[in-house]
Amino acid sequence: MSRFIKSVLLTALVSASWQVSAAPAAAATATPTGLGRPATAAEVAAWDIDVRPDFKGLPKGSGTVAAGQVIWEGRCASCHGTFGESNEVFTPIVGGTTADDIKTGHVAALKTGRQPQKTTLMKVATVSTLWDYINRAMPWTAPKSLKTDEVYAVLAYILNMGEIVPDDFTLSDQNIAEVQKRMPNRNGMETNHGMWDIKGKPDVHSVACMKNCPVEPGVRSTLPEPSRNAHGNIALQNRTFGPVRGADTTKPAPTAPVGSNNAPAAAAAAPVAAESAGLKLAKQYACVACHGITNKIVGPAFSDVAARYRGDAGAPAALAAKVRAGTSGTWGAIPMPPQASLKDDEIQTLVAWVLGGAK
Repeated sequence: MSRFIKSVLLTALVSASWQVSAAPAAAATATPTGLGRPATAAEVAAWDIDVRPDFKGLPKGSGTVAAGQVIWEGRCASCHGTFGESNEVFTPIVGGTTADDIKTGHVAALKTGRQPQKTTLMKVATVSTLWDYINRAMPWTAPKSLKTDEVYAVLAYILNMGEIVPDDFTLSDQNIAEVQKRMPNRNGMETNHGMWDIKGKPDVHSVACMKNCPVEPGVRSTLPEPSRNAHGNIALQNRTFGPVRGADTTKPAPTAPVGSNNAPAAAAAAPVAAESAGLKLAKQYACVACHGITNKIVGPAFSDVAARYRGDAGAPAALAAKVRAGTSGTWGAIPMPPQASLKDDEIQTLVAWVLGGAK
């Protein structure tokens, strides 16, 4: 189990213990209420899915390169390209590594700059990281929908595209440690820090501050100008759960120092209009990662779709079929993957929202 989950459970136990000990003496013999119950083994197992670099937590299973290719072409290629080389939606996964890198465990292009855009296989040091991420976060439209053997198969195909394993390879929990010995950047990870070992040196040096914290002059987070609006407004492309922050990259980058009070107070206090059911679904299922409301990202803008089908009585049924089964060629070469995780009523709500102008 990860240190994070253990910490959460320990905190809950300490909190419960404190509440019991702090109860009035007169109620000491009464049965405590409202303190919850111990988590069941099944509940703990549902959260305990992390896979460590030493492969602890890795489930038993296997998958072939050939099986991975089939899954890849059906569920992954629309975002990552047939050979993992696409830059249309996300940074390329494959490329920039050589046979010498596999031998040495150091990716030469990271130092020489021969490959200016860093791919996943150039950067990642542990194959367990790839397995863990695919398992918990992919595909983008339906995270955690892949079965264990499918995760092994997809990872086998990625490794094959990077020439780390051969075409006839079967990746499994039994041989994944051997594959780790061929990862191109396996020796490129710095482990002497607090994120890896609690006794290691910290990555940063700062004084803890939770309120009215000072800000160093000129410190800010920015995107390179050529990349700022490469894929539309990234503020609309965050998932809808967990902490979400993002800049409207269709507008120029701000110049005021971070933490300044130069922004008009009225703008900060402006009421936020309630989201429509269609927009909520578009964000929930990451439709806005590929479609802008009024601007093309990977697929067409929702407003453009509404304009094309305006007055077409058959549009609702036709678009619902496209959302459900996926489509390609209507708006260009990049296909839209099928949205199998959406319910029929959700599809109808989304389609009606889009055809109504995505308002």
